[in-house]
Amino acid sequence: MAAPGKGGAARFAAVFFVLLNLAVAIAGKSYYDVLQVPKGASEDQIKRSYRKLALKYHPDKNPDNEEANKRFAEINNAYEVLTDQEKRKIYDRYGEEGLKQFQGGRGGGGGMNIQDIFSSFFGGGGGGMEEEEEQIVKGDEVIVELDASLEDLYMGGSLKVWREKNVIKPAPGKRRCNCRNEVYHRQIGPGMYQQMTEQVCDQCPNVKFVREGEFLTVDIEKGMKDGQEVLFFEEGEPKIDGEPGDLKFRIRTAPHSRFRREGNDLHATVTISLVQALVGFEKTIKHLDNHLVEIGTKGITKPKEIRKFKGEGMPLYQSNKKGDLYVTFEVLFPKTLTDDQKAKLKDVLV
Repeated sequence: MAAPGKGGAARFAAVFFVLLNLAVAIAGKSYYDVLQVPKGASEDQIKRSYRKLALKYHPDKNPDNEEANKRFAEINNAYEVLTDQEKRKIYDRYGEEGLKQFQGGRGGGGGMNIQDIFSSFFGGGGGGMEEEEEQIVKGDEVIVELDASLEDLYMGGSLKVWREKNVIKPAPGKRRCNCRNEVYHRQIGPGMYQQMTEQVCDQCPNVKFVREGEFLTVDIEKGMKDGQEVLFFEEGEPKIDGEPGDLKFRIRTAPHSRFRREGNDLHATVTISLVQALVGFEKTIKHLDNHLVEIGTKGITKPKEIRKFKGEGMPLYQSNKKGDLYVTFEVLFPKTLTDDQKAKLKDVLV
């Protein structure tokens, strides 16, 4: 395979510089998320995901794209750690900070080299990437809408979901596989040849699809919004002579009896009596994690009045900040009043 040209070498140098400064830039971002694999992913899964992402974000395919260069550097950094058993154990147990201390104690960054990593898959030159990408045949992607409770979205949680899918199993007999078109020339007359194409296939052990099911644990992170997805790498539909597709759970906020979510904010409706609306009141509402929010006032509350309670909304995804809570007050009027009550109200209000 051809060696990288001057332009490719310059791009590799730029990406390598980005990678050296990556520790601060991706602090808090999981290496598993970077490679789009679950925490328990096998080395084969990590390698396959790396191959797909490295092809997508390679500098030669994204010239003058700084964001793609950063992604390519992140992908290589994550791959370098997760395919090293010792580093992966340290990262899983102590996180990125523990890994930094480990590498610092050994006198450096552990010999990381983007071009070496990429070469292990594609021969180091960047050439032939399109051919390699075309060879990756994947099964269908499966997307499942998943209702998550406001409590789980507020505090974080997990859901067990039953998932049935087709699984490839051995079957009796042989089958045609690895079929390709081969070109040959047939003589049709003196000095005359015709180019012909013939499909040639190998014989492989036969397989069949069997329906199997299992429980999957879907982790719900604090602050996830509607439409965000939780990826299960290669848990989608299988592909004979290819790789399984991915399974994605698409988050959808389930209806709640007391709160309504709008983005990062929460909305609630509280009913108070007419007396409370006029003279003030003390009242609390129980939040999603059971802490109490004081919503009382000493002033007058108008019907349909909305008050904001700062920082009492939903947590922002992967942030320490929170949205706000908006409480709408409904005033409960008496159905009837006696003549004496009417007279007293006139004396007070007129």
